[in-house]
Amino acid sequence: MMPVQAPTTPSATWSRHAERYMAAINRDPLTAPHALRNDALLAVLAAALAVALALLVDDGRRPDALGWVLLLVSHVPLVWRRRRPVLVLLTVVACVFPYHFLGYAHTAATLAAYVALYTVAVTGRALRTVLVGIGVITLSVGVMLTISAHEALGLLKASGWVVAVLFLGVDVRFYRRYVASIVERAERAERTRDQEARRRVAEERLRIAQDLHDLLAHSITLIGVQTSVAAHVLSADPERLDREAVAKALDDIAETCRSARGELRTTLEVLREDGPPEGRGPLPGLDGLPDLAETARLAGARVEQTVRIRQAPPAVGAAAYRIVQEALTNAVRHAGPEPAVRVELDERQGVLHLAVRDDGTGPAPGGTPGFGLVGMRERARSVGGTLDAGPRTAGGFEVTAVLPMTTTGERNG
Repeated sequence: MMPVQAPTTPSATWSRHAERYMAAINRDPLTAPHALRNDALLAVLAAALAVALALLVDDGRRPDALGWVLLLVSHVPLVWRRRRPVLVLLTVVACVFPYHFLGYAHTAATLAAYVALYTVAVTGRALRTVLVGIGVITLSVGVMLTISAHEALGLLKASGWVVAVLFLGVDVRFYRRYVASIVERAERAERTRDQEARRRVAEERLRIAQDLHDLLAHSITLIGVQTSVAAHVLSADPERLDREAVAKALDDIAETCRSARGELRTTLEVLREDGPPEGRGPLPGLDGLPDLAETARLAGARVEQTVRIRQAPPAVGAAAYRIVQEALTNAVRHAGPEPAVRVELDERQGVLHLAVRDDGTGPAPGGTPGFGLVGMRERARSVGGTLDAGPRTAGGFEVTAVLPMTTTGERNG
């Protein structure tokens, strides 16, 4: 069965032709495709029209063999008019002046000159166009004065056509530059949108990477500590096995796995191609800090927590939650057995101050650096805050952060 095509209306056909014509007008003549072929066709058409005018218009004697040669040769340089517009104009004038001087039909030879003049105006600066126009009119009138003052006066009156052609070329040139500037601005805006989209994608990927690092590092560290506790209970005194302690350690491992699985599912919601933003689930916040402290206690840390703030913007609360989570994870991993950890959060003058201090030994010297400290600094920077981390003078490790309660996006809004 043949597909049915919609009928083409005259208005649609005219619209397509108009778009094609406007595209040809807007195209830069110096970079247009098939320029040489198109100019050759233009030269042939102009020559044919000149022959017709020489035969039909009676404003001079009909050309003889020499006249026909001068008339036709004057159109040949038009083939290269875009490459050397001034040289083409001079060549056309060199053929046209003898033609006019010998009194052949004058109208027939004007078409090639007008095309050459238009090309000079549309491809060059306005100053060059003005100088060329003055030079052509002055030279033409001067030559005609040697023939007849009456002919010179008639040519001076007809020089308005020369000015009109030059102004047309200048006007088209400025119009093309205007269209090119609009296109350039549109392309620049498109590039800006693409860069903004890539930036947002990169930020989202970084956020996901940070969330995964914080979640997995915290959960795996706790599971490792709890597994070590269960293994120690099993191997300490096999004959007097403390089944209750082993069961509690295994329950803690299972609970940690369930919590990690749920939070991992929430974090990975952003990777769903058709998932709406509200499907990502709520951001972790300050209300989750007690659970972090309790989880660290189950891993053996002695955590004391002081929170003198109830509410914070979601982004700030999420940043504080992740910083505390990573700091507790590092304390459990690097501070030694049963470290004492103190977590403090309070608000002063619209700024959230956060500190996590432990009395442990800190990371082993020469160890492989991870992404934890980098991630915490990125968390703080994402809400316009700062973070410092390093060994304490009295021993142990300290993480401090200052987070504005008004995020950057809210301040700009």
